[in-house]
Amino acid sequence: MTQVDTNALKKAEASTTIAKDMITQAIEQSASNQTLCEEALKQASNEITQAQSMVKQVQSSLQAAAQAQQQTK
Repeated sequence: MTQVDTNALKKAEASTTIAKDMITQAIEQSASNQTLCEEALKQASNEITQAQSMVKQVQSSLQAAAQAQQQTK
């Protein structure tokens, strides 16, 4: 059985939580402060990118382990 990197998944989860908060902030600031809205969206985008990277890392390690397991059969 392959070990899942739960630390990477927890980091991805944290990044998505931050992204959600930044998107909420962007919505709240959209009418009153365009600059803060843009900064919040940039931060949200960065956090989403980090989350995607962590998830892809876990997926890749699972795929590599599955391939290695297939080769030993």
